[in-house]
Amino acid sequence: MSRPPIRVAIVEDQVLMLDLLATTLRREPELEVVFTASTVAQARTLFDESEVDVAVIDIDLPDGNGVGLGVALSREFPRPAIVLLSANDMLELFQGLPGEVRATWSYLSKTSTTDSSVLVRTILATAHGQSVIDPALVDRSTPRLGSRVSTLTPRQFDVLRCLARGLSNQAIADDLNMGLNSVVNHLTAIYATLGIPDDANPRVHAVLEFLKDTSRDG
Repeated sequence: MSRPPIRVAIVEDQVLMLDLLATTLRREPELEVVFTASTVAQARTLFDESEVDVAVIDIDLPDGNGVGLGVALSREFPRPAIVLLSANDMLELFQGLPGEVRATWSYLSKTSTTDSSVLVRTILATAHGQSVIDPALVDRSTPRLGSRVSTLTPRQFDVLRCLARGLSNQAIADDLNMGLNSVVNHLTAIYATLGIPDDANPRVHAVLEFLKDTSRDG
C-alpha cells in the first residue's frame, strides 16, 4: 500500500511566490497542498479547520510574524512541522527559537525554493522529523574555533554539512562518493564527538549543534 501524501499548507503574502510554491508542490505525488493563506489571521482560521503535516511559512507577513505563527502552531498542535522562508538571511532569528520547537523546524531562503528538488527534499525531511538548513548557508559555514564541531575531521564535517542540508544516508554517500557503511560510521563518530544524548533524535541534534558551533562567511 502506498503512503498517504504529506499534507502541506503554505502561508505567503507575495502572490507570485505563493503561486510558484503551490504549483511546484502540487506536481509532487508525495505531497498534497491542503490550503494556501496570505495572512496570519487567515492561516489561523484554516489551521483550525484542517489537518496539516508541514506548514511552509514566510517570516514576513502583512499582519504579523511567521515565526510567531509557527511557534503558536507548534505549541497548540502536535503537528505541523514548520519550514520557515525568508527573502533575507534570517538564520540568527531561527537559532533564537525556543528549543522545544526548533527541533521540528527547517529554514530556507526564498532563493533556494526556486530549486524544486531543494524545496521538496526539505519538506519531506521535515515531515519525517529532521531539521534542514538552507543549503547555500550550510555551504558557507565554517566551524567556530574551540567548539566541538571544530574537532571533527574534514570528512566528518563534510558529512555533517550534508546532514544539515537534509540528505539521507544514501544521498550523503552519493554526494561525497563514499560507501554507505562509511557514512554510517562517520555519523556514529560525529554523534559521539558532539555528545548527542542516547535518547535524542541524533540527526536533529547534530544539526542544532552544527548551527550553534559554526559561523557563516559572506
